[in-house]
Amino acid sequence: ATHTKNEYLNDNYNHTFFNNCSNSTRIGKFTTKITLWNDIIGITFRMIFLPIFFPVDDSVYLPSEELLQEYILNENGILYQGSWDDITTVPWNFGQFEKDVVDICFEVLDNSPTALKNSEMEIANRGSPVYVSRTITAMVNANDDRGVVSGRWDGKYSDGVAPTRWTGSVPILRRWSEDGGQKVRYGQCWVFTGVACTVLRCLGIPTRCITNYSSAHDTDANISVDYLFNDQLESVSEGRKDSIWNYHCWVESWMKRDDLPEGYDGWQVLDPTPQERSDGIFCCGPCPVRAVKEGEVGLKYDTPFVFSEVNADLIVWIVHPDGERIQVSQNSKVIGRNISTKSVYGDFREDITANYKYPEGKNKRPVECTHLFSIYYNELILTFDILFAQWHLQTNFTSPLRTIHSKISLHHFIAHKEVLRLQYGHYGACVSEHHMIRVTALLQPTDQDNIILQEINIPLKMPALHIKVMNCSINTSTVSMALALLPMTDICSKFQIIGKAIVSRKLTAHISFNNPLPVSLQGGMFTVEGAGLTEAKEIKTQYVLVLEIMQSMYST
Repeated sequence: ATHTKNEYLNDNYNHTFFNNCSNSTRIGKFTTKITLWNDIIGITFRMIFLPIFFPVDDSVYLPSEELLQEYILNENGILYQGSWDDITTVPWNFGQFEKDVVDICFEVLDNSPTALKNSEMEIANRGSPVYVSRTITAMVNANDDRGVVSGRWDGKYSDGVAPTRWTGSVPILRRWSEDGGQKVRYGQCWVFTGVACTVLRCLGIPTRCITNYSSAHDTDANISVDYLFNDQLESVSEGRKDSIWNYHCWVESWMKRDDLPEGYDGWQVLDPTPQERSDGIFCCGPCPVRAVKEGEVGLKYDTPFVFSEVNADLIVWIVHPDGERIQVSQNSKVIGRNISTKSVYGDFREDITANYKYPEGKNKRPVECTHLFSIYYNELILTFDILFAQWHLQTNFTSPLRTIHSKISLHHFIAHKEVLRLQYGHYGACVSEHHMIRVTALLQPTDQDNIILQEINIPLKMPALHIKVMNCSINTSTVSMALALLPMTDICSKFQIIGKAIVSRKLTAHISFNNPLPVSLQGGMFTVEGAGLTEAKEIKTQYVLVLEIMQSMYST
C-alpha cells in the first residue's frame, strides 16, 4: 500500500482534498475512488490532478528548475553522431507526454522477467530508481525478454525498419505495444538511447542522452582493446570481439545511490544497447559517473565495462608463426573523446569529458588491472605518433577491407605524405548508413618488430536540404533553429516566408535537395514528425534522381 496523507479544506463554496504521497511511492497505475455519503442532487464538481514533483528528499531530486525543464519535461532533443573530429547531430522526438506513452511505459515494466515471474516482489521494488532504471535498460533491448527494440548492425533490414529511419521513440513504443510485446526491428545505439530516455523521463527519472566518441567495447574485461597482426601486417584479430566504435550512445539518469558508499549520488550511466551480459542479462548500469572518473571499478553496476568504454588502452600485437605474441604499442589517448550531451541552455553541444576522466598525464586513481591475463607477450613497448605505410580501407561496422601497400624511405625529421585517392566507384557500393570511411594506417620499419598504428574516420558529406514554407508567418530564428536540427550537414538557410499561419488551415512545405553523385538515386523518403503536432509520417518520393533535384510537398 502507498502511504498517503489526506487533508480537507472547506470554504463553504469549494471543497478541496489534498492527497500527499510519500517520496518513495512506487511507480505504477493508481485508482482513486470517491464515495458520497449523502444524496446530493444537481451538483457538479471538477477533479484536478496536480502533481507536485521532487521534494528535496526525493531520490531523483534536482535542485534547479532549468534542469527539470530539460531532463524531465523536454520532449525534443539532439543526439550526437559522426566521429570525434567531425561531430554531427540528429534530432530526436522523445514524446514522453504523447497519448498512450505513459501506459506503454508501465507496460514495459510489467513485461520484465521479474514482473512476469513475481509481480508482487517486482512492484515492491518500483519505489527505487536504481531498480527501475536497471530494469528499463534491460527491457529497451529485446535480447533476453519481451524487450522493445531488436538491434542489428549488418545492414540487412529488409524485414524491418533501418535504424536511420527512426526519428523518435513514440512510433517504436506504440508498435511494440500494438504488436503484443513483439520486438521492433531494428535499432542501433542511438535508437536504444532515445527510447530509454523517453521511458525514464516519462517515469519521472531525470535523464539525458550521452555520446562517447572513439568508444571501446572491451569483451574480456581487461580494460584494453587488442589488435593482432601477423608478420605481413595482416590482421589476425578474427574471432576476437574487442573493437572501437567511432561513437557510442547511452543515457545518464540522476538519482541517489543509497546502495553505495557516500559520494556516488548524481549522474549514473545506463546503457540499453545489448553488448555484454550483466548478472546474466543484457543490461548495463546504473554506474556512477564519479566512480568511472576515480577508477572505482568495484562499485555497482558494471563500472569496469563503462570505465573501459572511455579509458581503455589500444594495444597492438605481432603474432609470429610459432604463436608467440609480442606487444609492440600501447596508446592511452585514443579512447573516450569529446563525450557530449545537449546543453540545458540551448540546442548546442556540452562537452562533459571531464566528468568521466582526468586529462592524460594528470593525477588520477590508478586501476588495478593488467593485460597479462588475456594475452601473453614479451616486454617490448613503444610509444609514437602518426606515420603510415599500409592502408586498410574499411567502412563503418560491416563493409569489406581494401589494402594498399607502399614502401617509403625517410631520413630523420623528414615528413612523408602518401596520397590515397578514392572515387565514388571504389566505395559507393559498400558505404554503411553512417556515411563514414575508416582508414587504418600501419607502419613497420625495415628489420624491426615495432609497428606504428593510427586510425582515422573520413566523414562523407550529405547533400543540403532546401526548405520553403508557404502560407506561414513564423519567427525567423525559429525557422533557423528547425533547419539546424535536421539530420543533414551544410543545411541551406534560404527560405521564403509568405502569408500567415491560421489554425486549422492547411500548411504546405516544399523540401528538396540536389543529387551530387554520378549515379541515379531512387526510393527516397522524407520523414515528418512533431511532438504534439503530427505523428511520424513517411513521404515517399516518386522520382529517379539523375543529377537532378528531388522535391516533395508536405501539407498538414
